Amino acid sequence: MTITLTGNNTYALRRKLDELTAEFIKKYGDLAVEKFDGEDVEFQAILDAVQSLPFLAKRKLVVVRDAGKNKALADHIEQIISSITDSTDLVFFEPLTDKRTSFYKTLKAKTQFEELNELDDRSLAKWLVDEAKNQSGELSLTDATYMVQRLGPNQQLLANELAKLITFEPKVSRQSIDLLTDPTPQTKIFDLLDSVFGSDRQKALKIYSEQRAQRVEPAAILAMIAWQLNILTICKLAGDRKPAQIAKDSGLSPYPVNKGIALAKKISLPRLRSQVKALLEMDYKSKTQTYDLDEALKTYIATM
Repeated sequence: MTITLTGNNTYALRRKLDELTAEFIKKYGDLAVEKFDGEDVEFQAILDAVQSLPFLAKRKLVVVRDAGKNKALADHIEQIISSITDSTDLVFFEPLTDKRTSFYKTLKAKTQFEELNELDDRSLAKWLVDEAKNQSGELSLTDATYMVQRLGPNQQLLANELAKLITFEPKVSRQSIDLLTDPTPQTKIFDLLDSVFGSDRQKALKIYSEQRAQRVEPAAILAMIAWQLNILTICKLAGDRKPAQIAKDSGLSPYPVNKGIALAKKISLPRLRSQVKALLEMDYKSKTQTYDLDEALKTYIATM
């Protein structure tokens, strides 16, 4: 059996690989697993691994990470796959793979291909509810949605925070979420823009002040605003395309696309162009002259 694990959901990919490896070890023992860093390993070493018989075990599992980053491996991928013995299982772990390459197309055609991509906010909330149950905890779908909105779409971060919350109190509540978690900067910048476009400048300035109080530097906030405006522009120009299609075409995750679509409805294209231009000028000045970026950002937010 030859499996390829790919996609942009690094948490789900690692978890899937860990599950496959643990299951194999439980059945055949530690000596039955060989792991290689594809970026550094010699082609012959991989070929020898898939052709040789298992040592003191009925089967052998060979795991190769990032083979696509090694030209020799990528160029000879068909030879590697065709050389696998009947007693060997091979897993290619390829989180970031160019879909245009013959390497990717070969893996897709000749292996058991599993593509695990980041979940949208609704799917993340449902996943959190199920995870809470698996850990003997309890989390409502409403509070799970709030967690995603507060912490963002990083599944590893959400998993860590959920474990902490359940340890504190098995029945997770909105109060415990507020008490034990900190809103991520990117999520708060979405809220900042939402407040600005909703004409609530006071709330927007309050969010900015909170970020500064948490020692987020003005340059980092400017970069986050620029990134959110980029997402907003993509969503604004996407026309009637559905969120999933926008995410696929742009390479963005579903979560920021859904939020971007909501924000795009609150601003006209000329106004959006104006905001991007003003932010670009601010960024240029901050890098070429003595400039109080903190005050400039507060003025920018107040006059957006």
